[in-house]
Amino acid sequence: MRFNSIGMAAGLVLATASLATAQDIETEQYQLDGVEVTVLAHTFLSEEEIMTLRLVGQNRDALALFVPEGAGYAALAIAPAEGFVRDGVPVDSAIAIAGLEDIETARASALEACDAARAAGPDCVVALEVAPR
Repeated sequence: MRFNSIGMAAGLVLATASLATAQDIETEQYQLDGVEVTVLAHTFLSEEEIMTLRLVGQNRDALALFVPEGAGYAALAIAPAEGFVRDGVPVDSAIAIAGLEDIETARASALEACDAARAAGPDCVVALEVAPR
């Protein structure tokens, strides 16, 4: 019985730590061309990577590259150990999925594809979302 209590206590500590980490992510929202772009500025991202993500929310051409069809929901997932951009080029594990029916499907699809493409390290996280207004 003591092990169960210790296990539950450890689980609560881990859950609280995960919640605190999720709350520490700064989010930024942009409105552009009928969509809302949300940037999730994870602490592992470099300033160059964050600026690149912000550009999608502020520039029509950058948005068009990310969401070519211009419709539906989109998400970008990134492997924390690999980042988003290295030497000016997006890394292979950074996966953007666009044109989906809802944000949950876009997130799940991007995360699944990113996790399949990453070499090692922690699970992928969503760093950018696009939703029609």
